[in-house]
Amino acid sequence: MTRFINPSFPTVHPGVVRLEAVAEQARQLRRSLSGGRGLASLLLSSMVAAVVVAAYQVMDSVAEGHLLVIWTGAWLAAFAALAMLAGPARALSAGIRSRLDAWSRRVARQRAEQRMWAIARSDARLMADLQVAMTRARRS
Repeated sequence: MTRFINPSFPTVHPGVVRLEAVAEQARQLRRSLSGGRGLASLLLSSMVAAVVVAAYQVMDSVAEGHLLVIWTGAWLAAFAALAMLAGPARALSAGIRSRLDAWSRRVARQRAEQRMWAIARSDARLMADLQVAMTRARRS
């Protein structure tokens, strides 16, 4: 008599599953930080850091030896800066992003035109087509 044994071993390694999950979370983190939101967070944190440093300098000169008061005031200044500067930081990052997008489109268009002219110099048919198009554009 013959017996078949069918062991139930896992088909995937648990370490590989964990590594894939970590890689996916890293991709999602990168996607969430890219774009306007990441830039807004960076700008907001830099503005808040500047406000906290200024508040610390002011309180340090006023309250000699009162460390708890200084830290409480610095945290209050940080939270107030977060509340007041979140909107302007978001608007500033959106403006920077739109200007950078426009700049990159302009540079890409200029490079494409330079490549087109380089090709047109060696191809008489393309040069004739471009001259006809420029003539039509002048008439319109």
